[in-house]
Amino acid sequence: MGSTPLKVAVWGTGGIGSISIHTIHERPDLDLVGVWVYTDAKVGRDAGELANGTPIGLAATNDVDAILALQPDCVVYAAMGPEREAGVVPDYVRILEAGVNVVSTTSTSAIYPPNYDADHHARVSAAAKVGGVSFYASGIEPGFAADQLPVLLATQSGVVSRVYATEMALYDDYPVEFIMKDGLGFGRPLDFEPGIATPGAIRASWAGPVRYIADSLGIELDDIAERFEMAATDETLEVACGTIPAGTCGAVRIQCVGIVGGNEAIIVEHVTRMGPKVAPEWPIGDFPITYRIEIDGEPGIRCEMGLTVDDVAEAGIAEMSSGAGAMVATAMRVVNAIPYVVAAESGFLGADDLPLTVPKTAYRPA
Repeated sequence: MGSTPLKVAVWGTGGIGSISIHTIHERPDLDLVGVWVYTDAKVGRDAGELANGTPIGLAATNDVDAILALQPDCVVYAAMGPEREAGVVPDYVRILEAGVNVVSTTSTSAIYPPNYDADHHARVSAAAKVGGVSFYASGIEPGFAADQLPVLLATQSGVVSRVYATEMALYDDYPVEFIMKDGLGFGRPLDFEPGIATPGAIRASWAGPVRYIADSLGIELDDIAERFEMAATDETLEVACGTIPAGTCGAVRIQCVGIVGGNEAIIVEHVTRMGPKVAPEWPIGDFPITYRIEIDGEPGIRCEMGLTVDDVAEAGIAEMSSGAGAMVATAMRVVNAIPYVVAAESGFLGADDLPLTVPKTAYRPA
C-alpha cells in the first residue's frame, strides 16, 4: 500500500456503483480512471452526473476493452439484475485474466468462498491465477452484519449456545419491482409463492453466513433449514416498487437456520417491511435498517447496529432514503478493501484472507 494512488474502475452506476464513484473520486489513495455502463443512453455522459449529479470530468463507456486498456489496479463490480450470479461470471473471468483485481457486491453467495457454486468458483479462481490477481466479494449483509460481526463478538465468549443475527429493514425505497413483488412476494396475496419461497432459495442466499459462523466456531452442522412467512398490510402502501394493496403481503420474515443435534444453533433472519406499521409482532429495530446480534452463552451478548446518513452530498448519493446508510456501508465494504486486495496474494479471497479493511484516508473533521 504505497503512496501512489491505485487506479480503479467502477462497473455499473446503480446505487452501489454511484456511491463507489463518489468515494473513489474523493479518496487521495484511489484514482478513478474509468466507469463502465450497460445502456447506450449513459455512454459519453459524465460519470459523476450519473452517480449523484455532480460532474467529475470522466465520461462513462460501455467498451470493456477501453476500460481494460486503462490498466486499472482494481474494478469495483456493482452490477445488478436478474442474472447477478451466473450471468456475471464471464465478466469476472475477462477482467481477472486481463490482470485486474475485482471487488464485487454482486455475487453475494461468493462472500464466503466455500459456499460459492463450485463451477463458478473454479472458473473465477482459474482466471485469477492466469491474471496473477484476486477476486473478493463483500457487502453489509451478507458480508458483515450477520457473519463477520457475530464472529467478532464471539471472541468475547467462553460458551456459545446460540447465535441469532437479525436484519430488520424498511424497504419502501427499493425500486426493483420484479425482485420485490415476484422475488419476495410484496403486494401479492398471502397464498402466492414468491421466488424466495422456492425450496433451496433461502439457503442459496444465506447459507453462506450460517456456514461461516459454524466453521469459525468449529461447529459441525447437521442441516440448514429454511423458513418463510408473509404478513398482510392493513392499508394500501405507495412505495418505490409500486402499489402494495391493503390485504396483500406487506412484510416478510425469512430465516436460514443451522441445526446441530436437533438444536437451532445459528439463525440468520431477515424481517423486511414495506411500511413501519406492518407485522408489529415481528422484531422491529430503532433505525430504518437495524442489525441485531444475540449470542446466548457465557457471557450473553446483545449488539444492535444502525446505519444512518446525515448528508447525502458527503455520502455521494442522489437523495435520502431509508436504506441509504446500508447502501453506503455495502459500497464501503468493497471500496475500503481495494488496497488490501491489491496487496494480497492472488486468488479467490474471503474475509479471513485479509486483515481488517480499515480505510486509511477516510477521516474528515466533523
